[in-house]
Amino acid sequence: QVQLMESGGGLVHSGGSLRLACAASGTTLDIVAMGWYRQAPGKEREVVATRTNGGDTNYGESVKGRFTISRDNAKNTVDLRMNNLKPEDTAVYYCNAVSGSSSIKVNYWGQGTQVTVSS
Repeated sequence: QVQLMESGGGLVHSGGSLRLACAASGTTLDIVAMGWYRQAPGKEREVVATRTNGGDTNYGESVKGRFTISRDNAKNTVDLRMNNLKPEDTAVYYCNAVSGSSSIKVNYWGQGTQVTVSS
């Protein structure tokens, strides 16, 4: 089992910046990727940014050029730096960790942290 503890988030004006942080604990040796997803009211959860242990990074189209993901594999942490925030970035942001082998993978989720961007 992997436990994820998130921090950061809050209320910011449009154009502002925020940083989210997430730390994994428990059975972390099998983690192969960590990242962030978000879910706005009435919408499906979507990928924000992910990063594998090997450094492969993926960003959602709407955040490219504004958000930056970083990981510390040794500390099992993942951060998300969000710049030039827009009202449409308002959502609950969830930390994610993928654990397992190439054939069987398990997703773990944090409890979520609210990000609200006012116009």
